[in-house]
Amino acid sequence: MKKSYLVGIALLSLVWACGPKETSETAEVAEEVVIPDNSLSDEEKAQGWFLLFDGTSMEGWRAFNGDSTPPNWIIEDGAMKGLGATGGEDFGGDIVFGPMEFEEFELEFTWKISPGGNSGVFYHVVEGPNYKAPYYTGPEYQVIDQLGFAQPLEDWQSLAGDYAMYVPDYEGVVKPAGEWNTSKIIFSEAGSSYWLNGKKTVEFVPYSEDWYTRRNSGKWNDFPDYKIAKKGLIALQDHGDPVWFKNIKIRPL
Repeated sequence: MKKSYLVGIALLSLVWACGPKETSETAEVAEEVVIPDNSLSDEEKAQGWFLLFDGTSMEGWRAFNGDSTPPNWIIEDGAMKGLGATGGEDFGGDIVFGPMEFEEFELEFTWKISPGGNSGVFYHVVEGPNYKAPYYTGPEYQVIDQLGFAQPLEDWQSLAGDYAMYVPDYEGVVKPAGEWNTSKIIFSEAGSSYWLNGKKTVEFVPYSEDWYTRRNSGKWNDFPDYKIAKKGLIALQDHGDPVWFKNIKIRPL
């Protein structure tokens, strides 16, 4: 009896020793790392990312063709908010990140739009007295209430498209107005793409035969200087509707 008891103890000890044990390494892997809004991880910094908005000020942002931040943009709960107070397609208070121009880049941003609202994010924007707004020269990532816009939208006007150039595939990733979205623009002469909530919505090769065919037809017939520059400013549009932006970051390619 005593011998069997000792054998049983030994077997229990062996099972315990071979069983799974939680280690500090296991716990660390399971722990999700949360990056606060308007900040960068150490890995992102090492990859060359930097912020265009710190969550607390409009530093670096100014009116298109201006030298100060217009009053229709404010800071609200860690986001840059366009009040949409001025309205007007050609003079709506659009803003640019004035300190720097970008050529090839990866740009990420988080945004939400008011019900029925319309806005956009531009790049390669050129300023000058002949241009009333960023869209005269800069390509646009379309930001719009796809589900609740008052008028029917043409496919080339749709959310996450290269406005009036490439029609987006946004199936399955559209959110209602008032909800936050994550977007990305990758611009490279080797190949460019737009993204919405983790899905690639558009891809194209800049300056290709197909690109020039689109550039030289349709809407852009009336805008001869559209995409005249291979580098330029980043701009946000005030199209007369409230819109919010945060987590705006970029890295040159």
